[in-house]
Amino acid sequence: MYIAVMTVRISLPGCASLKEKRQRMGGLHERYGRNPAVAVCESGEHDRLEASEWTFVVVGNERPKVESLCSEIEDKLQRTVDGRVMEVSRELL
Repeated sequence: MYIAVMTVRISLPGCASLKEKRQRMGGLHERYGRNPAVAVCESGEHDRLEASEWTFVVVGNERPKVESLCSEIEDKLQRTVDGRVMEVSRELL
């Protein structure tokens, strides 16, 4: 079994309220949490309106599938989040 932990830091320039921050992040829990191989949570930057940090834990039986799913999540984030992905770090356990 392979486990990948991927942390994504996102910049939200001009974000003025917590409500706007939630809207701009667009329901990451609902989108990615539906997949039984993925767990997702907001892991940092709770107090900052102009930044957000999310951690994804991806589990699978084959390393290429886990890495592929991580890449897919990263690509979708780049396209769908109303912000700018500043940093992505991955760790394979």
